[in-house]
Amino acid sequence: MTDPDNPEKRPRKQRHLLLKIDSWIDSTIWNAGFRSAEIWEDITIFFRRFRVRGWKRIVFELAGEGLTWGSVGAVLMLALAQPAFEATKEDWRNRGDYAVTFLDRYGNVIGHRGVIHQNSVPIDELPDALIKSVLATEDRRFFDHFGIDVIGLFRALVTNAQAGEVVQGGSTLTQQLAKNLFLSNERSIDRKITEAFLALWLEANLSKKEILSTYLDRAYMGGGTFGAAAAAQFYFGKSITDVNLAESAMLAGLFKAPAKYAPHVNLPAARGRANEVLTNLVQSGLMTEGQVIAARRNPATVVDRNQVESPDFFLDWAFDEVMRLSPRFPQHSLVVRTTIDMGLQSAADDSVETSLREYGERYHAKQGAMVVIENGGAVRAMVGGRDYGESQFNRATKALRQPGSSFKVYTYSVAMESGMTPDTIVVDAPIYWGNWAPRNYANKYAGRVTIATAIAQSINTIPVRLAKEKLGIQPIRAMAKNLGVESPVRDDVTIPIGTSEVTVLDQATAYAVFPAGGYQSRRHGITQVLDYGGDVLYDFDRDEPPAKRVLSEKADTYMNQMLSRVPYVGTARKAALDNGILTAGKTGTTQAYRDAWFIGYTGNYTCAVWFGNDDYTSTNEMTGGSLPAMTFKRAMDYAHQGITLRQIPGTQPLPPDKTAKTVAAAKPAEGSPPPLVRPRMLSVESTHILKDLGQALKAAPPLAAQKVASAD
Repeated sequence: MTDPDNPEKRPRKQRHLLLKIDSWIDSTIWNAGFRSAEIWEDITIFFRRFRVRGWKRIVFELAGEGLTWGSVGAVLMLALAQPAFEATKEDWRNRGDYAVTFLDRYGNVIGHRGVIHQNSVPIDELPDALIKSVLATEDRRFFDHFGIDVIGLFRALVTNAQAGEVVQGGSTLTQQLAKNLFLSNERSIDRKITEAFLALWLEANLSKKEILSTYLDRAYMGGGTFGAAAAAQFYFGKSITDVNLAESAMLAGLFKAPAKYAPHVNLPAARGRANEVLTNLVQSGLMTEGQVIAARRNPATVVDRNQVESPDFFLDWAFDEVMRLSPRFPQHSLVVRTTIDMGLQSAADDSVETSLREYGERYHAKQGAMVVIENGGAVRAMVGGRDYGESQFNRATKALRQPGSSFKVYTYSVAMESGMTPDTIVVDAPIYWGNWAPRNYANKYAGRVTIATAIAQSINTIPVRLAKEKLGIQPIRAMAKNLGVESPVRDDVTIPIGTSEVTVLDQATAYAVFPAGGYQSRRHGITQVLDYGGDVLYDFDRDEPPAKRVLSEKADTYMNQMLSRVPYVGTARKAALDNGILTAGKTGTTQAYRDAWFIGYTGNYTCAVWFGNDDYTSTNEMTGGSLPAMTFKRAMDYAHQGITLRQIPGTQPLPPDKTAKTVAAAKPAEGSPPPLVRPRMLSVESTHILKDLGQALKAAPPLAAQKVASAD
């Protein structure tokens, strides 16, 4: 019997085998190490042949460092551009195959989108003068570069440095197309990197002719037109194949700034720009001075047409909605009846522009946005910026901005759902949540206050204390989503005071739940989609599910009662409407005064207003209770003229003395613009009769063909 614990008692043969294994392991490891050392020495000796000394070493070291950091930079840029490449996965080519005619809520044509109303003309059939004018002005080396013109970029940098300002752009025509197809007009390094990568992608997937053709078909040309073919018809009343050199030069001049150089708006400026294009033709060697002299002496004339303002920001958003619904439609030529009220749209545009023109310099604010939703979800007006021709970036639907205190309504809604009331007492005092310590405006604290007072005075510590001690973050995020915020809501402790970015449309949608009695606002810009034969392909009331309750009746009543105090005893006193119309809402101001908001509502409309700067620079201490509140009042005073007023659920009408004080306080200051006045078209009674008649006709069965024929 052997003892496994005693090596001396193991069989001799077994001990010998173990020693051989141990010896083999030792020798193998030693040999591997020795061989590795020999290999390393051979490699070192080999590379010594390439060792350089003196000034050559400096060159090689710099080249090596450049290669290393160049690789790091390439990987970084690819990572930054990765999100944009997701856009190329969509069917972006066929997006333009849709030809959509848009009508306002009353059936009037207000614009078009898609393949604009003129069939796309093959590039080989376009006038030679037009092609040369575009290339001479936009990208002279178009057929020589690979999407990014390094030589042109260097030339632009030198020219701008000599001029001391930006006088020449370095973007190629391919880069401009990438921006038009996939990106916004946001000015940032990230966007420029993404644009460059997409330009390379376009060059790899499209021919030069396809890129040029797509650019000419998709670019905004002013007057609500997209594409050179539509612009030629709109401005000159002729086919794109028939334009002469003077007209081609005028069209080519529109790409830089269509709103500034649109000939139906400013013909002298358009002709001056066309003359610059003719000079570009000569300087680029594409034409001689003798060939362009006739066009200089006989500039293009345009069709005399009344200027009709097109709600372009709204139409872009409505076209996106059509694309979302497009799988339901076999047809690609559509007529879309929208919800927009052109009178209210004009008032919204005027309100934003007037506010920026009068107070923009004082507050150092250059941009604004507004969305107006009628009770029921119909979007009646949308302002995406000051000038669509200058920038097509829709700040109402695409700009993600911090909402500040206007986000607090989601925290308080959760509080009301959890059993609290406007009279619930909460302590306003310094509070810490981890390493974060929110502060009140002016760093003052009120001690024990009611929730109603906290929301009226926009106290910061109260919603944070509620979230930390009683509610939690996840219910607040869920409430924001339930009320209609579609932007991603952050998951961190700072969101109770509004650090999670949202859009203006998000805020209008969510606040519209309160006057809707706690039901979804069901925002929409399209009421019907029809084919050209008149068949209804989509009807919002028929095809969309009914609104669901997202806030209990009691919580909604409490929120309306609290928010209706803000314009009278809180931070939005400049927002209270005239004529005793009860107004509710909430202001919002972000850190360093980068964003200022007011989202308000009545029983009829909800209106969200934002002011700030595209580059996120701070305003001059602009708060939500200043310019946004005043702009809200100007637009909503107009909207409520001549309509049947509705009461906000759970509230009482303003008492007569409050009405009188409100009207007195609301009188415009000396020198301020006159209030907007809605023209009286019909009496209220006539309007009701026509509405009832319209509903009856809509519900009536269609007449048979035989009956229609016999009626003749």
